[in-house]
Amino acid sequence: MQESIMNQNAALTAALSVKNGRPMTYHVATFGCQMNAHDSEKLKGILMASGFVEGSEDEADFIIYNTCTVRENADLRVYGRLGYLNGLKKKRPGLKIALCGCMMQEAHVVEKIRRSYPFVDLVFGTHNLYTFPELLNRLLKGEKQIIDVWEDGAGEAESLPSVRNYTFKSGVNIMFGCNNFCTYCIVPYVRGRERSRRPEDILDECRRLVSEGVIEVMLLGQNVNSYGKNLEGEPVSFARLLKEVAAIEGLERVRFMTSHPKDLSDELIEVMASTPKICHHLHLPVQSGSTGLLKVMNRRYSREAYLDLVARIRAAVPDISLTTDVIVGFPGETEEDFADTLSLIEACGFDSVFTFEYSRRTGTPAASMENQVPAEVVKARFSRLLETVRKTGQKAVSRFEGQILPVLVEEKNREEGLMTGRTEHNILVHFPGDDAMIGRILPVRLESCQGFYYLGHICKE
Repeated sequence: MQESIMNQNAALTAALSVKNGRPMTYHVATFGCQMNAHDSEKLKGILMASGFVEGSEDEADFIIYNTCTVRENADLRVYGRLGYLNGLKKKRPGLKIALCGCMMQEAHVVEKIRRSYPFVDLVFGTHNLYTFPELLNRLLKGEKQIIDVWEDGAGEAESLPSVRNYTFKSGVNIMFGCNNFCTYCIVPYVRGRERSRRPEDILDECRRLVSEGVIEVMLLGQNVNSYGKNLEGEPVSFARLLKEVAAIEGLERVRFMTSHPKDLSDELIEVMASTPKICHHLHLPVQSGSTGLLKVMNRRYSREAYLDLVARIRAAVPDISLTTDVIVGFPGETEEDFADTLSLIEACGFDSVFTFEYSRRTGTPAASMENQVPAEVVKARFSRLLETVRKTGQKAVSRFEGQILPVLVEEKNREEGLMTGRTEHNILVHFPGDDAMIGRILPVRLESCQGFYYLGHICKE
């Protein structure tokens, strides 16, 4: 059905292109996580199949923002850009503007768009991305503002076309939604409950990607470790799925994110240790080093349990690159709680830490907690956190200095004559090279650690 609709769209778009004397263009702007980035690849694929070609935001005929609402800053960025888009539309009345993604799953946001931004032509959410061809068709036929946001999903964008950002690597959704309900997090409310894809569909997609030249896949989910719990029939654990993906011939690297510590099994640790294709990088969000705060956050593990898990992972995979997320200023955070977070970061030796000031999200339990931490205290702690992260991260990353490691060459560096790639540990390396190297895994000597990345040189194979 969707293919037929995209063919209709292409005919409508072709007529507009003839009328305007030029191709119709689109621009997709993505805010947020890898899941959103992967969704945007599908949006681009649908637009391409509907007759559009990619263009700049300043000149596009169709602009779509794929939004994030995990933190307030993401919301503010979108609202800030809408003023700019309004100016563009006044200059070019034929411009169509669409908003989708997590932010659009919040009723108060949709009402604000309806009331304050009437120039927005289309609003839809995370649960009905696969209906985008139909929504686009209605716009092309002249329908005015369309708002179509579903409270839950009745289907997924399994077979829609996609325009990948890289020809040699790709994300693969293995599940959608989240059941954890951390008290600070809006994701379960905007992405819905956990829904695992059938393993055979995931494996078929991975095989198809390999046939198209992909050598690295990243398995994506809000909590990949709970994959398979809602599947019908024989249960399939994430560790088993991971092993089956890694067995696909022609696939050279497998990554995954994100892992919730409470669900990371010994089986998964063993599979990571024994399966060479699985990259030695694990993103394991801790959020706080204080057992008391972790309980209030509803994370369902203690500081001690997290440290024990890290120790078991490092014993099985000694060169593992561990990264994490940390929130500063969660309601009720004391100086002692914060000190626990700093000491945990030092004890774990993370390669990098994604740091965030607590963001109050309407509809979450934490938003109504009375003991909110004053902004000036949060900012002071955040500065101290960054200094600790800088010191521990540089020490951790520097352990590879002088080694020759396989690096997947991803793109040209902004500096003339340099290329950029990643080790299996997800560490960036810059080195002299040319475009012919892109998409290949090459041996690179990591000569000089520059904090969180390396400068190096290609070695003879």
